Amino acid sequence: MLLTNYRMEIFKSKCQSSAMGVHCFAHLDQDVSCALPYLNTVLGGFEYLSDPPAVTFRAQGKLITVHATKIAVNALKDEQEAEKIVSWMKNEINLAWEQRAEIEPSYKGMPRPGIIEILKRLPKTNCQKCKEPTCMVFATKIAEGSKGPEDCPELDQTSATNLADYMSQFNLDV
Repeated sequence: MLLTNYRMEIFKSKCQSSAMGVHCFAHLDQDVSCALPYLNTVLGGFEYLSDPPAVTFRAQGKLITVHATKIAVNALKDEQEAEKIVSWMKNEINLAWEQRAEIEPSYKGMPRPGIIEILKRLPKTNCQKCKEPTCMVFATKIAEGSKGPEDCPELDQTSATNLADYMSQFNLDV
């Protein structure tokens, strides 16, 4: 087992103090950088960095970044959700490491969706019904995986299907 212990740090966003959710850092007692290329292959990380080593995933509706000695998770409901996701990630790290002989390590991230390509598929009304200030901000949220076509009340069925088809090539849950 590569990762055995970690310490949780839960905090609210300083730049969005009114936000209801929390963020989390799990400070790892062990360095897991050697497992990151294997974890990247298994979970399909959309961003992989070599120096310093880190891989970012979209999983369980969250952005999760695993660094050598830290796991960062954004936009969590509460401490229990943070613990659940970090525990899951710990298991995934250990499983990828244990099975590394059968896994081809990947040092590349997945292709990323283009914000302008997403914006082209939106109504561009800046109506704010999606609770974002502009369609450009909304397109960015879709690219990050935190919003989907269903979050735009102004999007007709044809455009929603077009957007979902475009996003499907990036293995994002939209």
